[in-house]
Amino acid sequence: MNLLKRVRGWISSIAIAFVISLVIGIFLIQPYRVDGHSMDPTLHDNQRVFVSKLSHTFSYFPDYGDIVIIDSRVDRDRSFRDDVLDNPIFQLLLNRSNRNFYIKRVIGKPGDVLELKDHRVYRNGVPLDEPYLNEVMSESADEQWVVPDDHIFVMGDNRNNSQDSRVIGFIPLDHVLGKKL
Repeated sequence: MNLLKRVRGWISSIAIAFVISLVIGIFLIQPYRVDGHSMDPTLHDNQRVFVSKLSHTFSYFPDYGDIVIIDSRVDRDRSFRDDVLDNPIFQLLLNRSNRNFYIKRVIGKPGDVLELKDHRVYRNGVPLDEPYLNEVMSESADEQWVVPDDHIFVMGDNRNNSQDSRVIGFIPLDHVLGKKL
């Protein structure tokens, strides 16, 4: 009988720890691994970062220049189920990868007019000061976007090697999974 109580105690302790780690990972903080070179020189391939999930939990916009984790599948709605299954514990248990998650920098918020011209990014007619860039953008064509309501525009720091809003489009607020700490 004493052994049964001990086993039950261990199982309940493990279950409580599992639930607490899920709550922390879904709502508060989560580790991510940088996959690729789109954020060079700021972040490097395979670097680990911690992300605050508070902006996602409470649905508020990140600031200009914040580095955020996004779900690049902008053509589909996200649900709470996605938040649960995207937790590292479930990723490990289900043997899934998070290749749909990109880490990028916030360049534009709703209502902003963004332009690419003369190998630079302009927000509302003002060229951005971007000391984190390593090289000049090789974009040759002038382009312009107006960020719609409830969306942001993101770009990688390695502008010449980045799948970002120039390719995948505007990022809905619910696809911004968190902000790098």
